[in-house]
Amino acid sequence: MARHKTYDCSAGCPVSATLDVIGGKWKGLILYHLLEGTLRFGELRKRIPDVTQRMLTQHLRELEESGLVHRQVYAEVPPRVEYSLTPQGQTLRGVIAALKSWGETYLGRKTPQQAAPKRRLAAVAGR
Repeated sequence: MARHKTYDCSAGCPVSATLDVIGGKWKGLILYHLLEGTLRFGELRKRIPDVTQRMLTQHLRELEESGLVHRQVYAEVPPRVEYSLTPQGQTLRGVIAALKSWGETYLGRKTPQQAAPKRRLAAVAGR
């Protein structure tokens, strides 16, 4: 069952809550890779080579407690464990895509015009 922290909501409360759940060095990358589909622990380690086994385990547990990641254990020898996004985790698709787009712009791989959402450009053109 998901554990929810209580927030003293001021102006930045929703942002604080979001960053508390998905913030950290590795959580965004874990979520990004799980957007592609179900992955085993070893597959995540290969896709995020700089993360330690301990940190990957810790962040996966936190994401599971937050209700964003589902952990499926199969009764096999050796045990097989797969991770996937829950429906709640899937709602972060747009957030992760926006982070990727912003990062590409920041790193100089896109111009700000290429990164701008098409609907925003259409709205500006319609003025």
